[in-house]
Amino acid sequence: MNRLRFGSGLQKVSLNYEFKDSPIINLVFKRNCINSSQKPPIIDDDFQHEIKLEESTWVIEDGKSLLFNLEKVNKMNWWGKLVNSDPEISTKKINPEPSKLSDLDGETRGLVEKMMYDQRQKELGLPTSDEQKKQDVIKKFMEQHPEMDFSKCKFN
Repeated sequence: MNRLRFGSGLQKVSLNYEFKDSPIINLVFKRNCINSSQKPPIIDDDFQHEIKLEESTWVIEDGKSLLFNLEKVNKMNWWGKLVNSDPEISTKKINPEPSKLSDLDGETRGLVEKMMYDQRQKELGLPTSDEQKKQDVIKKFMEQHPEMDFSKCKFN
């Protein structure tokens, strides 16, 4: 009997496919699915989200299972299901492991730091980074146009 299990982290999706007989398998990885010569196919539907082909790997372990490590394109979400036809599981019950900012890639780290800064600003009743940028643009415009009267203008 063939069995497929999957787990999702923010960075990767892992699959473990156990098979009864040692088959000769031809695998074709695509951004949204894995095609195989196996009958029945290992996965017979598209993934819920895309994967990075060049970063995804697979190995045969003990001649009994295929282990897949699929690198996710979008590392900001959990997969609620492996493929589109699977039932959705609740990702709201997930308690992720604590992580350090230094563990994140540059783009993700910048986004998290911005979110943390904006949250602190809101708690202090101060403008967020986006609101501050808008205020700075308005201030610069007002300085460049001293001939205009802005005293009755309301800015949101």
